[in-house]
Amino acid sequence: MAEDKYIWGTGRRKNALARVRICTGTGEVKINGREVEEYFPRLVWQTQVYQALKTAGVEGRVDVFVNASGGGLTGQAGAVKLGIARALIKLNPDFRSALKKEGLLTRDPRMVERKKFGQKGARGKRQYSKR
Repeated sequence: MAEDKYIWGTGRRKNALARVRICTGTGEVKINGREVEEYFPRLVWQTQVYQALKTAGVEGRVDVFVNASGGGLTGQAGAVKLGIARALIKLNPDFRSALKKEGLLTRDPRMVERKKFGQKGARGKRQYSKR
C-alpha cells in the first residue's frame, strides 16, 4: 500500500456519523484533529475506539484519522468503532472473520423513540387519577 493512499470507512450510530481514514504509519489516532484521550475523556469510549485495531492486531502499525459529527460522545464512539472496522476490512479482507466474531461489523440499529403528542416523552404519560 502506498504511503499517501488512504482507505475510507464510514460508521454510524444513533445520530452520529464517523468518516474514518486509515493508512500505514506509526499508530497515530486523531479524532477531529485531537488525541483520543482528549476527545473521549471516559475510558469506555477510548476502549471502543481501539477495539477494532486490537482485534485485527494492527495497533501501532496504522494511522487513523477520524472526522466525527452529530449525536453525542457515546454515539460517536460507536460510530468510530464501526468505521475503523469497515476500513480495516478494505485494507485486508482476512481481518473479516476476527472482526465479525467480536461483533464489530454489526451496525447498532437502536434509535431514540420519538415523543408522542399528549405525553411527557416517548413513553411517559400523565399520572392516572382514579378519584
